[in-house]
Amino acid sequence: MTTRLFEKILIATDGSEKNRAAVEEALRIGRACGSEVYAAYVADLSFESASADVAIRDTWEVIQKEADTTLAAVRSRAEGVPMKTVILEGKPAAEIVRFAAENQIDLIVIGTRGKRGFERLLLGSVAEQVVRSAPCKVLVVK
Repeated sequence: MTTRLFEKILIATDGSEKNRAAVEEALRIGRACGSEVYAAYVADLSFESASADVAIRDTWEVIQKEADTTLAAVRSRAEGVPMKTVILEGKPAAEIVRFAAENQIDLIVIGTRGKRGFERLLLGSVAEQVVRSAPCKVLVVK
């Protein structure tokens, strides 16, 4: 009986151009291994200076729209790969690791750098934290 090298792969994505290589590599591996691929966008909702519920709601709508757009773009590239998408909420590294553990992920694919500024850094130091605490193999793509 043969088993696939990777049954389940998790792509951690933030939609940035800098993250595109990680998405492409994860999909390439998924195709080659016949893996089920999950694409995850983590919405970091830790607003320290939010002054009103309206600001929080408006910000959440922007984040939700960006997450939907990002995951739709990954799905459009996933031709021939069984794909599931998920929006997680919380600290990116912790949520990626938690999702991987809860879903028996065999490989996490993550980029080295992500967005900065208003969208906040998603990948970079996050990649290092994921490597340190992941329950599975991690591929970091430059």
